[in-house]
Amino acid sequence: MLKGFFAFIKQGNVVDLAVAVVLGTAFGAVVNAFVESVLMPLVAQLIGGSEPEFDDLWTYTVPGLDGPEMQFGVLATTVVNFLLIAAAVYFVVVLPMSRIVEARNRALGEPEEEEEESITLLKEIRDQLKVQTEVTNPAFIQQLVEAERRAEEEEKAKEDAEAKTGLFGRAKNVVWGRA
Repeated sequence: MLKGFFAFIKQGNVVDLAVAVVLGTAFGAVVNAFVESVLMPLVAQLIGGSEPEFDDLWTYTVPGLDGPEMQFGVLATTVVNFLLIAAAVYFVVVLPMSRIVEARNRALGEPEEEEEESITLLKEIRDQLKVQTEVTNPAFIQQLVEAERRAEEEEKAKEDAEAKTGLFGRAKNVVWGRA
């Protein structure tokens, strides 16, 4: 019984998980400190007054019933805090890390993805069929190649248009001053 337990502990998964929990807790403290000491005072300065708190707004009691008030303002405060924390994590951690990863991938080159054996075999069969068809009907192959090229160009044009006009594309253009 103890051998199995020690084997489980030695696998490394438990240690990795423990490290992740400790680092996550420490990083959560950093993010909370950033939000509470930088972002919340900034919002307070922008709207004027003290810390943005909506706890006393939108309270409601159902007529004819006794009990505590429903405080929708507490929910609003929590939502604002969540959005500020999410923005802080995105702009301080996620965005810079994704740029670092992209730069590293450009410098090192994109790693090739290994194909499944069935995909490789299907590609070989396709290529062999193309060779056989070219020998018997070269005009047909030329039409297929031209149609495939046009489809790829249309797909690229569609992706480019979507990248420029989609919500993320417009936001990216505004952030980078290209709007």
